[in-house]
Amino acid sequence: MRPDPDMRPAGPGEAAAGVKAGGLPSRRLMLGLLGSAGILATLPARGQAPTSAPEPSFGYADVVERARQLGRNAFDADAAKIPAELSQLTYDSYREIRFRRDRAFWREGGSDFRLLPFHVGFLHNKPVQLHTVANGVAMPIPFTTALFEYGKVPVLKGLSPSLGFAGFAVTTNLNDPRVQDEVISFLGASYFRLIGRGHRYGLSARSLAIDIGGAYPEEFPFMRALWLEEPAREATELTIYALLDSPSVAGAYRYVVRPGLTTHVDVTATIFPRKIIERIGIAPLTSMFQAGEGDLAQRSDFRPEIHDSDGLMMQAGSGEWIWRPLRNPQSLRISRFGDENPRGFGLMQRDRDFGNYQDLEAHYHARPGYWVEPQGDWGKGRVDLIEIPTDNEAFDNVGACWTPEAALPVGEASEFRYRISALSTTGHLHPYAQTQHSFAGSDLGDGHAQGHGTKRFIVDFAGGDLAYHLGAPDRVELAVSVTAGSVMTRILQPNPAAGGFRAIVDASLPDGQTGEMRMYLRARGRTLSETWISTWTAPASAAAAPAPAPAASQPSD
Repeated sequence: MRPDPDMRPAGPGEAAAGVKAGGLPSRRLMLGLLGSAGILATLPARGQAPTSAPEPSFGYADVVERARQLGRNAFDADAAKIPAELSQLTYDSYREIRFRRDRAFWREGGSDFRLLPFHVGFLHNKPVQLHTVANGVAMPIPFTTALFEYGKVPVLKGLSPSLGFAGFAVTTNLNDPRVQDEVISFLGASYFRLIGRGHRYGLSARSLAIDIGGAYPEEFPFMRALWLEEPAREATELTIYALLDSPSVAGAYRYVVRPGLTTHVDVTATIFPRKIIERIGIAPLTSMFQAGEGDLAQRSDFRPEIHDSDGLMMQAGSGEWIWRPLRNPQSLRISRFGDENPRGFGLMQRDRDFGNYQDLEAHYHARPGYWVEPQGDWGKGRVDLIEIPTDNEAFDNVGACWTPEAALPVGEASEFRYRISALSTTGHLHPYAQTQHSFAGSDLGDGHAQGHGTKRFIVDFAGGDLAYHLGAPDRVELAVSVTAGSVMTRILQPNPAAGGFRAIVDASLPDGQTGEMRMYLRARGRTLSETWISTWTAPASAAAAPAPAPAASQPSD
């Protein structure tokens, strides 16, 4: 959701009780909120001389302690409620409510950052308490209707200053030194989105995922409170703290946001499980993929491709670089990439050519990819890629996350640190050739053994040092392996137009079975490209027995 640039001033009678003209809270209201939050005791009374006690200094350790205490208690599902009139708003009526940009917080501080809260309502029915932190003191932001325009929606009376918000956006001079653009937003459960220069919002990051793609309904942890350190005039980064809660976990998070050509967010997560969690997703990402270059049958209109991301990229702990093109499957598919101490993974949008999308509204060619770089020892586990069938681009159907091999200990703190970056290109991440295009052809049935399906795969590799090897293409070898079935044909052709090579592989697989194919290029033992991976299922014949377990329970990579 992007705040409206319309800056109509507040009309008569719109300010809530205790709120000064201009939308700023009165001192009486602020002190009342501080008292209810248990912070007032840290402040000296008016006229009282300072004591020798240390000055309050709110920070991440305070949020961790709150999460620890929260996790020791049973989950309270009724702790946060909003009035029924707000939860019953429709999609269209909720969009009528927009923050007044002339009321943005931090305008007077002289920094390049502005804070714009989101109104609760519609699907955003779990309010989060927002705070600013100045000089080490956390101050709650009271809700008031004076901060918003309501359009055709009647302004509700008597809303409490402690109502809370749905989340917030932060703007800064991202694309133009004279213009404020959104750089990061938190809205909905534990979701957040970030963009770099020239980007349009696309995929989302999440703070935590539980049972994503599992046999049980997914659990959505959400933020109960958020704190933002008020930036100094010369600040180039922004620090955000969050208190997360759900039936299974409590958690504390710190996000250090560094906007720029490439926007980075350094994340620290401290998680306190309330119970054993079989499927917990660390650094989860969620995206949309409806149709790509190899999905002719899934195009719903004139646009050649429809997706926020086109592949999963990964650097394993061993150093191997992997590219797994995304697909819109016919049934739920989960691919697992077992690893130890992964060096990076992400959902990327490599194709930046507008002509391959032809979308003047969605701007899919300008959507960023998110690259996650773990910090420290993450141990053994796997990167899970979840792909769900979809025929609607409005819904996310792709997820990726790190799943630890061992369950996190109940009641104890488990810390994960990582950096997430919004990228336009992946060419700088490694020196090898990358997958430029890949196609999975139609099933081939002629001339092959009965009871086996055969499919053709075509992959173009370009970049790296491949242009050098075009002078002696016979030195380049195509390495192919499959987990089931067999490779029938392998062809490697120079592709001077792309400055690389084209690989053509026909693979055979018993009817109804699922297999995985890996291929990469090498020259005399030297790796030249990343590893391209694809999973496919041979059609079951009419006389075949029931198909084996779905892809979600196939062996890990």
